[in-house]
Parts: sequence; C-alpha cells; structure tokens
Amino acid sequence: MIPPQEASARRREIEDKLKQEEETLSFIRDSLEKSDQLTKNMVSILSSFESRLMKLENSIIPVHKQTENLQRLQENVEKTLSCLDHVISYYHVASDTEKIIKEGPPGRLEEYLGSIAKIQKAVEYFQDNSPDSPELNKVKLLFERGKESLESEFRSLMTRHSKVVSPVLILDLISGDDDLEAQEDVTLEHLPESVLQDVIRISRWLVEYGRNQDFMNVYYQIRSSQLDRSIKGLKEHFHKSSSSSGVPYSPAIPNKRKDTPTKKPVKRPGTIRKAQNLLKQYSQHGLDGKKGGSNLIPLEGRDDMLDVETDAYIHCVSAFVKLAQSEYQLLADIIPEHHQKKTFDSLIQDALDGLMLEGENIVSAARKAIVRHDFSTVLTVFPILRHLKQTKPEFDQVLQGTAASTKNKLPGLITSMETIGAKALEDFADNIKNDPDKEYNMPKDGTVHELTSNAILFLQQLLDFQETAGAMLASQETSSSATSYSSEFSKRLLSTYICKVLGNLQLNLLSKSKVYEDPALSAIFLHNNYNYILKSLEKSELIQLVAVTQKTAERSYREHIEQQIQTYQRSWLKVTDYIAEKNLPVFQPGVKLRDKERQIIKERFKGFNDGLEELCKIQKAWAIPDTEQRDRIRQAQKTIVKETYGSFLQKFGSVPFTKNPEKYIKYGVEQVGDMIDRLFDTSA
Repeated sequence: MIPPQEASARRREIEDKLKQEEETLSFIRDSLEKSDQLTKNMVSILSSFESRLMKLENSIIPVHKQTENLQRLQENVEKTLSCLDHVISYYHVASDTEKIIKEGPPGRLEEYLGSIAKIQKAVEYFQDNSPDSPELNKVKLLFERGKESLESEFRSLMTRHSKVVSPVLILDLISGDDDLEAQEDVTLEHLPESVLQDVIRISRWLVEYGRNQDFMNVYYQIRSSQLDRSIKGLKEHFHKSSSSSGVPYSPAIPNKRKDTPTKKPVKRPGTIRKAQNLLKQYSQHGLDGKKGGSNLIPLEGRDDMLDVETDAYIHCVSAFVKLAQSEYQLLADIIPEHHQKKTFDSLIQDALDGLMLEGENIVSAARKAIVRHDFSTVLTVFPILRHLKQTKPEFDQVLQGTAASTKNKLPGLITSMETIGAKALEDFADNIKNDPDKEYNMPKDGTVHELTSNAILFLQQLLDFQETAGAMLASQETSSSATSYSSEFSKRLLSTYICKVLGNLQLNLLSKSKVYEDPALSAIFLHNNYNYILKSLEKSELIQLVAVTQKTAERSYREHIEQQIQTYQRSWLKVTDYIAEKNLPVFQPGVKLRDKERQIIKERFKGFNDGLEELCKIQKAWAIPDTEQRDRIRQAQKTIVKETYGSFLQKFGSVPFTKNPEKYIKYGVEQVGDMIDRLFDTSA
C-alpha cells in the first residue's frame, strides 16, 4: 500500500504535468489561430496582386503592340532610304569614275580595277531595273572604255618589260645542267615581279569580267618575238665571237662576289676539226706523205666556218628547249589553264620553224655537197643529228600538249638527217670505189694518196658518232630486225660499212698502183698506203670497230705490207744478180785469167755499179713517210746488198782482171751501205 505522502506527491506531479500540457495546448491553439489569420491576409494580398496584374497586362499589351508597329515602320523607312541612296549612287557612278577611267590604269591598277568594279555593278543594275534608261548606255560605254584601257595596259606592260635574253645568260643556262661546280641555279626573270603581278591581275580580270581573249594573242605575239630574237641573238653571238677570237666564251655562273666572274669555254661538239687534228698528229709522226695529204687540210677556213655554224645551231637547239620551258612557266601564271597549250603552241612556232628551216637548209646543203663529193660538209650533219636525238626527250616534254603538227617537226627533221646521212655514207663508199685513176693525180714519190687520207679522215670522224652513224645505216634497213634495232645491231652495221669502205679503198689503190710503170714504185706506193691505213686504224681505235665483223683485218694488212716489201726488194735483183755466186765464172787460183773471164768480171762490176747508181738515183726520190718502216726497209736491203757485194769484192777485188781497177771497183762495202741509207730521202 502506497504511503499517503508519496501518493500526495505523485498527484501533485501529475497535476503539474497536466497543467503544463494544458498550457502547451493553449499555445498551439493560439498559434493556429494566428496562422489562419496570416493565411487569410496572404490570400487577400495575392488576390489583390492578381487583380492588379491583370489590369496592368490589359494596359501594357496594346502599348507593346503599338511600339512594335512603330519600330517596324522605322526600319522600313531606313531600308527605303538606304535603297534610295544605293540606287542614287548608281546614277553618280559615271561622274565619279569617269576621270579615273579617262586617265587609265598606269601607276594605280588597284584603284582602277575598283572603279571598273563599280561601273560593272551599275551596268548590271540598270540592265535589271532600267534597261531603257540613258544611264545604262553611259556606264556601258564607260565600261568598254575601261576594258580597252586594261587591254592597252596589258600590251604596254608586256612590250616595255619583255626583254631579249642575252646570249651570255643563255649559255650559262645551257651549261648549268652539266656544270657540277655551279653554286647557284641560273634563272630567267622575263618580267619584274611587280609588273608580273599587274599582268596577272589584268589577265584574270579580262578573262573573268572582260570576256576577252584577244590579250592572249597579244601575249603570244610579244613573247614569240622575244623568244625568236633571243635565239637569233645567240647565233649572232657565235659568229661575232668566232670572227674575233675563234672560240665563243660564256661567263660561268658568278660567285657570291659578283664583281669577279670567271670565264669558261662553251663545250664544242666533235666536228671534222678533231679528225683533221688527228691527221696532223699522224703527219708529225711520219705517217703522212709529202704529197699524200688529205684535200681537206687546206680547207681549214671553210671548216672553221662549218664548225661555227654547227656549234651555233646545236646551241640554238638547246637554247630553244630551255627558253621554251621558261616561257611555259611564265605563261602558266598569266594565261588561263584551258588556253595555255594552244597559246604556248602559237608562241613557239616562229622560233621552232626557224630552227627546223635551218635544219632543212643543212640537209639541203648536205645533199648538194654529196653531189659535189664534198663529204667534209656532209659531216656537219653528224654532230647535229646526235644532238637532236639526245635532246628529243626534252623536246617531247616541252611540246607535250601542242598540236600534232608541232610535235612532228623534230622527228621529221631527224628522219631527213638520218636519210641524207645514210646516203652520204653510201655515196662516200661508192666514191672511194669509183675514184678515177688520174695519172697526174698520182704522187710521183709513191707516198700516201689523198684518197687514202680522205677515206681514213672520214672514218676517223665516225668514231665520235658511232651510234649516230649506226642508226643512219639501220634506218635504211628494210629487214624486220631493223625496225627495233639495238645498239649492237647498229655497231655491227657500222663495222660492216667501215670494212666495205676499206675494201673499196684497197681495190682502188690496187688499180691506181698500175699507173706506175716501175713495179718497185708501185710496191712502195701500196706499202705506204697499206701501212698508213693500218697505223691510222690502230692509233684512232678504228681497228676495234673493224674487228667487230672482221677479226683478221690487222693481220691481213700486215701480210699485204710484207708482200709489197718483198715485191720492192725484187727490184734489186737486177743489181745483185750481176754479182751473185751462181752467175760468177769459175777459175783456178794462181792461173792467169783468160780474156773472156776478165771481160765477164768487168761486166759484173760495171753492171753492179750502173745498177746501184741508177736505183739509188731513182729511189732516192721515192718516199716512205713512216720512219720505222723506212729504216727497216733500208736495213734489210742494205744487209742483202752488202753481204752479196762484200762476198763478190772479197773474191774478185784482188784479182788482176784489169789494169785500171779503180774504174770498176768504184765503191767499198760501207760506201754501198751509205748509198742505200740515202734511199727515200730527197734531202740527201
């Protein structure tokens, strides 16, 4: 049972808690009432705000719409004013630009093109909006005048600034490909950079806006003239240089110090001069006779001119290729792409036709020279043809895209030169075979005939042009194998041709040798010519070319030479037969000679003396130009005669066959040797 005190305390505690809960409940109730009041107030405020917003919206929206309409009206007014200003400006274009158009574009191309652009826009406006207005005619007329001024400026710039390329610069350009020591590339500046840019802008405007292609004709005519003049200037340079110094020179590419340029000679192609120099060298070494030189030797003045003409033409061909390449690079910047090939074709025609005409003139001159049997002139075709064929790949590349007639010009010239060259080779071989035996033209001393030296000179020249000459011969072959001939095939043809010439020469020499009444002189003549041919073949390396088809040629010539030496030696038999053992009388030593025996000995001495004197007198005037051969023949003959005479003299020199021995024993053995040593020596 709970004590009364605790129960009382607990009751008070419960009462206190109840009181607190009541207070809390009262507080919550008051708070809810306040919250409801605040909510009612807020709802009232919001309702009022909504009402006011609706009233504001109803008032603002009409104002906004009105303002928007006003802004649109303002924009339309501004656009209208702008359009009016723009339209009005077209009516002022003519007056604003007339002065500039009248004064022309020189010195202010940018401003001029700007004025032309304004005029063009005015033309377009009036054509679209007022085609019948007088203003259209006015701006059209002004536009045409402006276009004509631009065309005139284009012509003026091209004419004033297009310069002929100097020969020295062309020679440097040509030699630049082969000059490994060149530190800088040789470049051509046909137009100053500022002028070039103006020309490009004008050409582009004329194409795009001017609808005009006449300026392209102006361009190719001006550049064509400069190209043609540049090449002709190079040719004149060669002629002037050759007349003053004999050899044209070209300054090398300048070093960094431009005040100290060096000079180098232009490379000269192999011409007949080289072969003639070889012939002179052989003459100095005793291979050429005193009267047997080639008839080409005295024609040095003419051959010098041929060399100059040949060199000039070859360099002009190379110059054309380089200058044409440069012209195309310039043209590509100025002329529209789809017109470039046609314009370039027209541009190069004059220069190309000039080269082709000169080439045909060379062919024509060669054809006339063949008729005259002047084969030294024909030789000029060889270096030219070789150069044309070497340059053909570059030619084809340069002419790529041009008309077929343009591309075919060089192949046509090459074919003409190959044909005339082949005819020259064939006619030369026939001429060697059929050269008449003219007695007055035969060397009286039996030295080398001019026909031999001419033939060797011609063949030596072919060494420098083996491939060219072989191709000439191959071009005339009709066999199927010749349609795509190889270098080996050409070499064999050339070897066969050389052997043919040498064979014809040998037959002709045999025929000519019969002109001599003395068989010994005939033998000396053939010996000299065969020896000259052999030594010339060996020294000029023709022998290797001959050996391609005739392996035994060298041995055959040596055998011919030995045969002629033996024939010559037989001429001394009429001398040595007098004192030969088989023809001498037999007598007993110590037994007095009979009159008949003494007479025989006298006749033997007299016959030997007379024969020796006669042969030495005659043969002293003969010639053997080759020192080695001359000494060899003398020594062999001296040995035979001295041995025979010495034996005879030993046997009969002390025999009393006469009272006047000095009358018959006129020469000692050594004297006989000395006399033979003076054979073939007109100065002795």
